[in-house]
Amino acid sequence: MAVRPVLVLPHQVLSTPAAPVGRVDDAARALAQDLLDTMSVSPSCVGLAAPQIGASLRAFVVDVTGHRKARSCHGPFVMFDPQVTRREDPESAREGCMSVPDLTGDVSRAKRLTVEGTNTDGVRYTLEVDAFEARAVQHELDHLDGLLFLDRVAGPHALFERKVYR
Repeated sequence: MAVRPVLVLPHQVLSTPAAPVGRVDDAARALAQDLLDTMSVSPSCVGLAAPQIGASLRAFVVDVTGHRKARSCHGPFVMFDPQVTRREDPESAREGCMSVPDLTGDVSRAKRLTVEGTNTDGVRYTLEVDAFEARAVQHELDHLDGLLFLDRVAGPHALFERKVYR
């Protein structure tokens, strides 16, 4: 498998809704491994979506293990063709993105989320996530819909230059 370059704005794939993965096959599993490999070598990265590495497919990985803001933590996980079935308690907090390396912004996201998706074995599963893990999942879901956190900030007053990129 491989570490792939992370695309940055204004790359067109970042603003294009991704296609469903459908059947999980060897190509889908290879994509999942590339996402995990790329995330693992990217400092401070807690999630990565397939469009960020040039694959316009509905797949992402998240791992908030050890993050100080995490409450729920399911370790590293892959989701193909995810769907949110419940959102609760919106809260505004600062976000950044590897595809927008120079900015952060305040974004409102649900604090509690239920999401269903398919794993690398082709099995459909459901996760209940909250706090920072819920924020990370919603951030990655936006990438699958061709959205960036910039599309969710309340306005210029909620956008900031990134001070530290680790």
